[in-house]
Parts: sequence; structure tokens; C-alpha cells
Amino acid sequence: MNVVVSLKNVVDAMDLPNNEWTSYLNPKTGEIVTVTDEDRQLVEDEDLDEHELPDWQRESLPKVRAALESGDFLALPDKFEIHEWAIMERFSNSQARAARRDELLDAIHGAGAFRSFRSAVRRLGIEDDWFRFRQTAFEDVAKDWLEAHDISFR
Repeated sequence: MNVVVSLKNVVDAMDLPNNEWTSYLNPKTGEIVTVTDEDRQLVEDEDLDEHELPDWQRESLPKVRAALESGDFLALPDKFEIHEWAIMERFSNSQARAARRDELLDAIHGAGAFRSFRSAVRRLGIEDDWFRFRQTAFEDVAKDWLEAHDISFR
């Protein structure tokens, strides 16, 4: 019997607050493990005395190690595969009003594009529209990835 993975859980795991973190999916069990940069360092530390770690970290380390070393897990799409800048550009181009479209397109060019874009979205009062658009784009990336790996989802 094939496991059916939650699309919402995959999307949530892709939307990481730190670019140095990676989430992995075990397609046989549906388990998702997020590996932080600290987790990765612990696994790579040959001198690590696991007894010195707090309980929560000692308990999570075998899952992290399995995600990184077992070959049973697949890395979920990362920031390069998601390409959030392109999502912002598509959202900007989808705006019907030329002035709004131009302001958003101007915001995504140059230094601090993500911050400028967020400020413009907030100033224009279209945050809800942006978050819905972004969520749909993340879902599309996740669906494409899951289908490419022959993983069923709901």
C-alpha cells in the first residue's frame, strides 16, 4: 500500500525560515524531517558525545541522521527550485492596474528586493492577495515535485 502524503505538510516544510535548513520526505512512510544547520553539524561531528546533548536533541538526532545518511529520504524543493523572486514577478505582472504592477515590478529590482516587495505589498493593501498567490505557487511546486517522484498526495 502506498502512503498518501499531505500536500499541506509538504508545503509547510518547504516554507522554511532559514535558507540553511532543508526538509526531507520519506516517501515510504510520509514522514518529514527538517534538518537545521546545527543538526547537520551535530551529525558531522565525529567527537560528539550524544550524552551531553539535551533530551530533545538526543531524541531527534537518529531521525536527522536517517534523513541525511540512509538514502530513504528525498530533499524537498529548496529555495532555488521554488524561486520566490519569480513568484513575486508573476504576482506583479498579474496585477490589472498598471500603476500597481509597475510599483511592484520596481520593488523587486535592485538591492533588498524581497524587503522592498513586502513593503510595497503592505503599502498597497494587497497582502492577502499576495499570500494567496504565494501559497498557490508553493502548492504548484510541491505538486510537481511529488508527481515527479510518483508520490501520492491529498
